[in-house]
Amino acid sequence: MKLHEVRVYASDENLPREDQLAWKIATVAVDPVPVADEVTEMIINRVIDNAAVAVASIARGPGIAARAQALDHPATPGASVFGVTTTASPEWAAWANGVAVRELDYHDTFLAADYSHPGDNIPPILAVAQHVGCTGADLVRGIATGYEIQVDLVRAISLHKHKIDHVAHLGPSAAAGIGTLLGLDTATIFQAVGQALHTTTATRQSRKGEISTWKAHAPAFAGKMAVEAVDRAMRGQTSPTPIYEGEDGVIAWLLDGADACYEVPLPEEGEPKRAILDTYTKEHSAEYQAQAWIDLARKLHSEHPELIDPANVASVVIHTSHHTHYVIGSGANDPQKYDPLASRETLDHSIPYIFTVALQDGAWNHVDSYAPERAGRADTVALWNKVTTVEDSEWTRRYHSLDVNEKAFGGRVEIVLTDGSTVVDEIAVADAHPLGARPFARADYVHKFRTLADGVVAPEEVERFLELVQRLPELTVDEVRALNVVAAPGVLEGLPTPKGLF
Repeated sequence: MKLHEVRVYASDENLPREDQLAWKIATVAVDPVPVADEVTEMIINRVIDNAAVAVASIARGPGIAARAQALDHPATPGASVFGVTTTASPEWAAWANGVAVRELDYHDTFLAADYSHPGDNIPPILAVAQHVGCTGADLVRGIATGYEIQVDLVRAISLHKHKIDHVAHLGPSAAAGIGTLLGLDTATIFQAVGQALHTTTATRQSRKGEISTWKAHAPAFAGKMAVEAVDRAMRGQTSPTPIYEGEDGVIAWLLDGADACYEVPLPEEGEPKRAILDTYTKEHSAEYQAQAWIDLARKLHSEHPELIDPANVASVVIHTSHHTHYVIGSGANDPQKYDPLASRETLDHSIPYIFTVALQDGAWNHVDSYAPERAGRADTVALWNKVTTVEDSEWTRRYHSLDVNEKAFGGRVEIVLTDGSTVVDEIAVADAHPLGARPFARADYVHKFRTLADGVVAPEEVERFLELVQRLPELTVDEVRALNVVAAPGVLEGLPTPKGLF
């Protein structure tokens, strides 16, 4: 990897485009380096993972609305839409499928200087592949680029520090991935990356306070913008330049300002794109920084059943990283994180709630754990209000460590019982993490898909998809177009379909 210095330039400095970050990203996208076998295998895992969480959400409100919008934009050949056999224009298919994938907050993650769900790259890249007629090998190359660029940006540039939503790294990565998929030239991808960034910078209010359904739509919007940016760039349209480094650009006014200097790592020419191997998926449907805490709570449930009853507990203090404390912990100062009537989107960003329910139930379910009756249980509310978080400098250091062997997303919990005794335990990474107690492998991804597809997808459709996707690099154009999962008869029929402008 080569570190690229990225800073703000005055207009009269005339930064050559070859020295701009967007051009360097495009250069990585056009590099014809082969995709390593282990990267291909992980890409297959993540396509399975995306399909699993998408089918689990296709009957939920955001998925219904986004699918209805997409189906009002039919196209031939078009791209497939999760749950149905009808095709839509690729940007709208990317939109609908992106919402379906993101709705349950249940797919892969990468955390460093910023947050990300790199699997959000797959819906727009796949939609374009289906529409234009790409092979499985083309698709693998495009997805490898999307992951590489997003992860590399997330390693170096913090968006959340300036209250910019993390999808601002997704627009450029998806545009670069589509560029690789289509074999576009460096100049065209450069323009697409710039446009995709310019149109996808938004505030983090979508993840603050009472979290709305827009949380599921935000990455889908970035994917849709990436598709449109590529389309415009292919038609010769240009983007604001330099988009990152300009004196009125993203860094100068949205991020660290005129004196900023970042070092962005990117593969050198001929260096394989391996960033997907540094990412990790979720065993549980909750914000990634809650994954390890669910596993620790399940362990404590078995070892200390007395903790289930709030009458036995005086306080629960979770010592954790800065990010966990301030984003999903009590440090956010969001009263909604303790509100039994809060939305599902809010509860899955509340570590006090998540830890409480996992501790009491010894389990976590993507539906039952968020049910209003579950959140409103009197004993749960009583225990929930005794749970707080504090930042611990050592866990913050480990969270930001560049050493994968010590990078951690957990912390230490100290529980004081009413009899004066204490229970103290800690966890560094989730059980499913590559360094966890039970790292996810192909069988786990397949099990996750089968579990979430149960009752939603017919058994023969489950088997058809799994057989197809596991041959991903060998797929023909027609087989790539069949990379979709159709709901079983009766699952979608009869659902109220909201009507809008289209």
